[in-house]
Amino acid sequence: MLIDSHCHLDRIDLEPYQHDFSCFMKEAENNQIEHMLCIAIDLESYSAMHDLVSGYSQISLTVGVHPNVQDGKDPSVDELVALGQEKKVIAIGETGLDYFRSKGDLDWQHQRFKKHITAAKILKKPLIIHTRESRQDTLRILEEENARDIGGVIHCFTEDWDFAEKALDLGFYISFSGIVTFNSAKEIKEVAKKVPADRFLIETDSPYLAPVPFRGKPNYPTYVRYVAEHIAELRGTSFQQIAQQSTENFKRLFKLEIS
Repeated sequence: MLIDSHCHLDRIDLEPYQHDFSCFMKEAENNQIEHMLCIAIDLESYSAMHDLVSGYSQISLTVGVHPNVQDGKDPSVDELVALGQEKKVIAIGETGLDYFRSKGDLDWQHQRFKKHITAAKILKKPLIIHTRESRQDTLRILEEENARDIGGVIHCFTEDWDFAEKALDLGFYISFSGIVTFNSAKEIKEVAKKVPADRFLIETDSPYLAPVPFRGKPNYPTYVRYVAEHIAELRGTSFQQIAQQSTENFKRLFKLEIS
């Protein structure tokens, strides 16, 4: 069984499933996808995302506003806490810093990031961290805001081993997406070889970043198998071992009981 630790189910292309979410869910089940964590990007689409997945016990949710979102509501700590109290919500995010898509004075990103950390600590729920071209500030804010008290995961990992070690020291897990299957992802492959067995997750970030052999096409949670297979090859172990270990790690991090 597999767990996709980061996907955006309200954004996947349902055309191959006759635009029927239940048909997609049946295929996920047939492909041994045990659980999926559906990640929030903004508050405006949160209600519809919640309604889409509310009837499925094999889907959990997060609450948060992506660091690149500028045309939507900037959440307060109280709003994040209020939404995050629901049992189906098991983490806060995705949150963090992104200096690739956002330019200029980015203090607003820093303040938003800190609000998410505060809310996560109040709720005692882990953080889903997005970081792009912002490694030093991301680590600094996590350190200064005592994010180690709650932990979480660096999702869609695209940094080097030095960053990974610092994140691990702060109590965070490392999650690998389809990018690890790309030939150009040499540093990420090295991290995938070195990260402790009890501290990694696998994800798709679907509908984005489809792994080889689907690179450039729409991504789906069922493709998390290709991430697991590639990491197994890199670590010189079996697919079954990576599937089992990543599942155990997910359940431990998010304190989730899955029958």
